[in-house]
Amino acid sequence: MQRILSLFIPFLLGILLMNCSPSKGQKENEVIQAEAPETMRIAFGSCSDEDERQPLWSVINQHHPDVWIWLGDNIYGDTEDMTVLKQKYTLQKSHTEYQYLINHAQVLGIWDDHDYGVNDGGKEYPMKKESKQAMLEFLDVPQENPVWQREGAYQSKVLGEGGQKVKVILLDSRYFRDALAPSSDPEQRYVINEEGDILGEAQWQWLEQELTGSDAAIHLIGNGIQIIPEEQGFEKWANFPKARKRLFDLLAKVKAQNVILLSGDRHMAEISKMEVPGLAQPVYEITSSGLTHTWSEKRDEPNRYRVGEMVVEKNFALLKIEWSDAGLSVQTEIRGENDSLYLSQKII
Repeated sequence: MQRILSLFIPFLLGILLMNCSPSKGQKENEVIQAEAPETMRIAFGSCSDEDERQPLWSVINQHHPDVWIWLGDNIYGDTEDMTVLKQKYTLQKSHTEYQYLINHAQVLGIWDDHDYGVNDGGKEYPMKKESKQAMLEFLDVPQENPVWQREGAYQSKVLGEGGQKVKVILLDSRYFRDALAPSSDPEQRYVINEEGDILGEAQWQWLEQELTGSDAAIHLIGNGIQIIPEEQGFEKWANFPKARKRLFDLLAKVKAQNVILLSGDRHMAEISKMEVPGLAQPVYEITSSGLTHTWSEKRDEPNRYRVGEMVVEKNFALLKIEWSDAGLSVQTEIRGENDSLYLSQKII
């Protein structure tokens, strides 16, 4: 009997091991589960004084963004001296945590006014060509990028591939912008320029080409100044109502899919939401500013389109884009020092 058992037990163990061994294409110790969503993380912000304390780069790095987008006032240049401007860019770029970011994430960007060279400036700024070169060098834009060969600093970039493309379109709201006259109204810094333009005709044509027939799942359109808000008394697209309407009409015309607007400038953060006739989805705008300085105290500021609260602490924004079997999901967060979460909003 003992001899029979000694022969039968190895045979039985062999059958058990065969049934428990990994199947073809399955690794040992592998847990079979539903496919995890693919995630793209895009962080962005604005208003970084190169001479001030830089508290947010380490927090941004903790979130491991795939892409960082500058939305203006990337330095505080305010000069026509390109030596000074370049020195300020060099200082900004030398910060240790920012160096870590640019070595681990793709960096894109556009200017606003202070890095352009003049506060609230437009097409009249005499050093705009030289300033553009300094900014593109700071951003390490490859020489083969078409932006080097044209007037203005507007540019685009497609992230991802296949059905998971995100198109980033950065508009130049300085180089071609018409003038604004000071206002006598204490609530408004400028008189509305009813016929004035922001982008210039060449940039308008380029923008339409970038959007027409685009197969991107998401279109991020960024620039320095706010696009949706109307009531605030400072720089905004609403100071040029004809241009603002043209932008929304263009989005409706080309049926741009999942448009999200990005802006900076205001030394605070907020999320705005607007229904655009002709578009199936509402358009959100995420304003994130500033990285090194914000308002000294919170004050009331009307914005009929605002979703949630206004944030006056130092901040950056984070977009979490996920593709899964359930579909596309986009969540935005406004975060600050110590990784504080100030705002969270589901966009898609």
